[in-house]
Amino acid sequence: MVEIVTDDAGRKLHLRRIGVVEQMRLFKALGPELSANASYMHGALMGAAVEMIDGVPLPFPASEAGLEAALERIGLDAMPVIAKAMGQGSDQELAAAAGN
Repeated sequence: MVEIVTDDAGRKLHLRRIGVVEQMRLFKALGPELSANASYMHGALMGAAVEMIDGVPLPFPASEAGLEAALERIGLDAMPVIAKAMGQGSDQELAAAAGN
């Protein structure tokens, strides 16, 4: 599955499906400490899901440095669009859905 979303800057982000093998590769690349950090992994999975920005490929992260470089290219402003496409609402949307 490749989904294409548009961020607030008008960039086209192609998202890849992150399967169990890709998740395991990401855990291995990041090591046990970062892989155990739920907040870090939430952002890492969103960063790893982007395979292309405006037609320019973004390789799957093979290290912490690779993930950081990908996230730097993606930018914070694109994260809500990626989270929504991945079925992950914002913290506020999740709280509202839970009735909080």
